[in-house]
Amino acid sequence: MESRVLYQDIKPYDIPTSLDALSGPGRGVLTLPLDVYWGPDSDADLDTVSGVTKAYQAILREGASEMQETLLNRDVLLRTWDELLLPVRVRSLWESRFPELTA
Repeated sequence: MESRVLYQDIKPYDIPTSLDALSGPGRGVLTLPLDVYWGPDSDADLDTVSGVTKAYQAILREGASEMQETLLNRDVLLRTWDELLLPVRVRSLWESRFPELTA
C-alpha cells in the first residue's frame, strides 16, 4: 500500500529569526491582509481573545516572516501561544526555534 503525502505535511511555513523582531500592535483593530485571511471580515480586535486567536492563527499559518514581524506582537504571542489552534508542523517549527514559547 502506498503512503499518501498530504499537503499539510509538505506545505512550506515561514518563521522569523527572532521573537524580538515581532513588532506588531498589541491592542486595537488589526486588518488582516488578504494573503493570510480571505474570510468575510478581515478585521481582528486584538483587545479580545477571539480577535487575537483569529489574527494570530491566520498569520502564523499563512504569513511570510516579514509579515509576521510587522503584524505579530511578541508579548501577545507569548501570552496566547497555548490557546492557538495551529497545525502540528507550525507549532513544532516555532517551538523548536523559540523554546520560550513552551515555558
